Amino acid sequence: MVSRRSVLISAPSVLLGIARTSRADDDAALQTTSLLGRKLYALPDNDGAIASATAKLAADPKNSSLALKLSQAQAAKRQYREAVATCSAALTLNPGSVELLVERGHRELGLREFKPAFTDLSHTVALDPKQLDAHYHLGLTYYFLRQFARAAAAFGRALALAQSADSVIDCSNWCYVSLRRSGQLAEAAKVLARLTPDVRNTEPHLFFYLQLLHFYQGKVSESQIIPPQPSSPADVEAELAYNTINYGVGNWHFYNDDHPHAGNFFKAATSGDAWNSWGFIGSEIELAKDPRL
Repeated sequence: MVSRRSVLISAPSVLLGIARTSRADDDAALQTTSLLGRKLYALPDNDGAIASATAKLAADPKNSSLALKLSQAQAAKRQYREAVATCSAALTLNPGSVELLVERGHRELGLREFKPAFTDLSHTVALDPKQLDAHYHLGLTYYFLRQFARAAAAFGRALALAQSADSVIDCSNWCYVSLRRSGQLAEAAKVLARLTPDVRNTEPHLFFYLQLLHFYQGKVSESQIIPPQPSSPADVEAELAYNTINYGVGNWHFYNDDHPHAGNFFKAATSGDAWNSWGFIGSEIELAKDPRL
């Protein structure tokens, strides 16, 4: 894996736009190696979004909002090492920025750097206990570290802060599966009971989580929600749906003790290129850690 030390770029380098934005070869594009030994790569800045965000930040280098936008532009191209470096450089100028800490923790999770992510996100929660995204990503950190009871508690705190149906759907999904994985079946049932039929998503990608929640409730079958395999890695939304649903259904089989069947879904979720999706990461961890799969 790539350590934080290896991704740090000095503040002047990033803020003057010297951070690498093109990919001349595979070594330049390499982000990290998965727990299954697969090398994971970034995408090039073909549309110039990163170059544009870099130029804007260079014109106003202390602007934390512009640094955040640059990191997000880099992450959109799966340039997670560069995104972490952007946040690290900006944090030297804005050390108390909750948004930058959450952003860096988010990208560290994608790089499978769970311990640095824990440091950033737990610090963020201490700085701002009402920051939903901090609790949510801290929950993911605990989850990927297989500390499921702590993950459930973090997602529960995020759910309590949710102000929109989208946030309720997102947090409910992860809170439910964390409770199931930690053996808290009664509490998990309460999460589903609070998800009433009038809860609807507005963000398109949260429809995947809503489908999974309906599956957990027994309202739909797995055959009704499993999407077709994406025809092209360029279809990011299709890859996200495929990874999310396959992981969720595989996880359901896992905690219902059908491990071989679960393994098939986890393998499907790690078959594409969207290695930064939570479904991909969760599936990868299970396949790497559990010999029953």
